[in-house]
Amino acid sequence: MSEMFGSVYAPAYDVLYRDKDYDDEIRLLRRIFRQYVKEPVRTVLDLGCGTGSHALRLVSSGLTVVGVDRSEEMLIEAKRKAKGQTGTVQFCRADIRNVNLGETFDAALMMFAVLGYQLENEDVRNALESARRHLRLGGVLVFDVWYGPGVLAQGPQERARTIENGGSTWVRSSSGRLDILRHLCQVDFRLQHVQGGKVVEQVEEFHTVRYFFPREIELFLDLCGFQLQRLGSFPEFDRDPDQSIWNAMAVAVAV
Repeated sequence: MSEMFGSVYAPAYDVLYRDKDYDDEIRLLRRIFRQYVKEPVRTVLDLGCGTGSHALRLVSSGLTVVGVDRSEEMLIEAKRKAKGQTGTVQFCRADIRNVNLGETFDAALMMFAVLGYQLENEDVRNALESARRHLRLGGVLVFDVWYGPGVLAQGPQERARTIENGGSTWVRSSSGRLDILRHLCQVDFRLQHVQGGKVVEQVEEFHTVRYFFPREIELFLDLCGFQLQRLGSFPEFDRDPDQSIWNAMAVAVAV
């Protein structure tokens, strides 16, 4: 079992999620910034930035971005992608629960279920307090989570996916199980890299992700200096979440 987002998984990450519509998510984020922040958003803190797919697109749209992640391998990919990038972007290795950059931002992000990797109540509070510490008054926090009612209604399912990329093939399978008392979903990822019909790399990663309920989200935000503005489905943000969806997005303002 490897470390999460390790040396095999990290380089394959963008291949595995190449169908994810990052451009549409950036359009949604820019719309949220306009709608929920009184002053123009110019600086963004991307907590749990991964390989930088959100950060670099925001920079391309004219914003200044700092990305934070605790995975050195993911940051290596982010910095590689940033070479030749116009605009201002920095990447910092740190734990989002205790990072302190000594500056404030207009907006903060925790995208792609980053908050869900904070498993205990103390972890969730520390991550949200880090976001609040780095936001100016009236700044906005945007994050998506696994939505508890949908997770319980649908349950985890076994999945398999094959992705062709040039002369390589990536095969990823996953299975999961719920720890209902702790609001956790334990997911076992198995990843194989195939070239010329032979497996050249393989790794198994065990991810535990917390899912959240609406009143729980509101309470955590209130305790950490935020006011919840909107909890919508994700990526269909204008739709209210229900048991048919697995992902929800929250927008909160620093108060």
